[in-house]
Amino acid sequence: MSASFVVFMALAAGPVLGVDSSRFTLDERPAFLLGISYYGALAIEDKAIVAGDLDEMKALGFNWVRVWVTWNAFENNVSAVAPDGSVRRPYMDRLLRLCKLAGTRGMVVDVTVTRGKAPDFPSTMAEHEAVMQTLARELKPYRNVYFDVGNERNVGDERHVPMSEVGRLVESIKRIDPDRLCTASQGGDISDEEFGNYLETGKVDFVAPHRGRYAGSAAETGETTRHYLDLMKGGRIVPVLYQEPFRRGYADWEPKADDFRTDLEQSKASGAAGWCFHNGSVRSGKGDERPRRSFDLRPEEGRLFDQFDAEERAFLDSLKKR
Repeated sequence: MSASFVVFMALAAGPVLGVDSSRFTLDERPAFLLGISYYGALAIEDKAIVAGDLDEMKALGFNWVRVWVTWNAFENNVSAVAPDGSVRRPYMDRLLRLCKLAGTRGMVVDVTVTRGKAPDFPSTMAEHEAVMQTLARELKPYRNVYFDVGNERNVGDERHVPMSEVGRLVESIKRIDPDRLCTASQGGDISDEEFGNYLETGKVDFVAPHRGRYAGSAAETGETTRHYLDLMKGGRIVPVLYQEPFRRGYADWEPKADDFRTDLEQSKASGAAGWCFHNGSVRSGKGDERPRRSFDLRPEEGRLFDQFDAEERAFLDSLKKR
């Protein structure tokens, strides 16, 4: 056994994420991904804090975290890759650390990229492709990772990534790492026409719609999932992952603990492959947007779990009881 192979296996500690029809697998066993937003995790310098957060997540049943590798919030750029594809340290080191720490706990890492305004984010296809190629090379040993190549790629602003370019990005990644799972997330529910385009033109390995953030949306999730699964009958079947549902602090409607529970239960019962407990800053249009939750994880803001409000803690307590 070569020394390089031993090093590779040491880095690759953790489960191998895969897809089997409409389900995800971990080490070839079916697994429902229960996730939590951990967007700004690359701001955390202290390894012990990251390890403690992951331990607390694992104890609650979470087996998946979502981190952004192009993230600049509250005047703090913690992106792991620059728009030209060059590595930014220490943030890439922290990303690799997170992937390894999550892997040793049997957890999956969602690595999300967004297109955006220059000079902080990739703003052209050439820059976007350079970023994805760097990530494909740097993260190749970590089989517990998937890529979201374009967060809410359908939104008509700087984030927009045409479906043809989604397909090109996925192909570019798979030339470097053929087995890397890739998606491109959708802002809102996916129309029937868009759904087919994701599979045929976008070449995604699974779909990641961001469901509606309005009162009553949780009760619709089961029907929405069943419709997506019906659309795939007779063709290529892929998992449906609810990667970014509603959250507290986003709009006039403030979901309660029961809404989070209902959305999760509807997702599981209807055949979705995963669901994320989404959290972020307070978008009131005034003040400093605190608590910022996963959007700002610098030490002065406090640990993620210390930033949750009473309703979020009530939901987490219900997970503990389950």
